[in-house]
Amino acid sequence: MAGMTAASTPVAQPREPAVGEVKVEVTLTNAFEDSQARRGQLGRGSVRSDRVTALVDTGAVNCILPPFLADRLGLQRPFRQVAECADGRREEVDVTEPVLIEIEGRKVYEECLVLGDEVLIGQTALGKTDLHVDCRERRLLPNPEHPHQPVVKVK
Repeated sequence: MAGMTAASTPVAQPREPAVGEVKVEVTLTNAFEDSQARRGQLGRGSVRSDRVTALVDTGAVNCILPPFLADRLGLQRPFRQVAECADGRREEVDVTEPVLIEIEGRKVYEECLVLGDEVLIGQTALGKTDLHVDCRERRLLPNPEHPHQPVVKVK
């Protein structure tokens, strides 16, 4: 559901969520540029970042970015991978270099698949941020066992 701005730049158009869908505001940042800025090799103002509405998709393993957003963030696409869609279709898609994703104040680095027209947050990002989906209230909640910081299982 990509739209166009006055400058003819595609933007993600939020749509009304379906029953049980969870939409969240996330900040996506070019992780390579962020790293360069922290090392003093790039001005902080040059780091590409965008705040967008994303669909939390517990059926998706990986996070997904639409091509126009991957381009706007300046993300390289170092390789391709076959992705299997919910309808069983298989498609070879680009994979981005790492993106810094901030969800509900928690941060995670993720490589994203490039396809579609909306941002999807998949299982790996949810697991690393230790966030749980509350479908009834249509929101993400911290794991009640660790409400103040994410805890990642290592075994």
